[in-house]
Amino acid sequence: MYSRVTLLEIDTLRVDVEDVLHEFETRILPGVREMPGYEGVAVMVTPEGKGMVVSFWETEEDVEASATLAASAVEEFVTVYRAPPGREHYRVAYAEMPR
Repeated sequence: MYSRVTLLEIDTLRVDVEDVLHEFETRILPGVREMPGYEGVAVMVTPEGKGMVVSFWETEEDVEASATLAASAVEEFVTVYRAPPGREHYRVAYAEMPR
């Protein structure tokens, strides 16, 4: 399993964190779920707007193939960030997910 980790910071002076999460869930996530190799996502946020999105993919090729959609998602949300998000890819060496 492989993952894409996106670190971001939402500008909470201009937008509400819950509104951004709702937009992600309704506008971005449906397309991500249809991508080949998609295995899930975890989104973590703080009240101050710091966040991390970890998406899980079956193969390294699936992570790379989803990069175009990830880039367009960042573009769609460009007005909510304090600074451009950072992204990296990882091989998942161990995962124990909540049920």
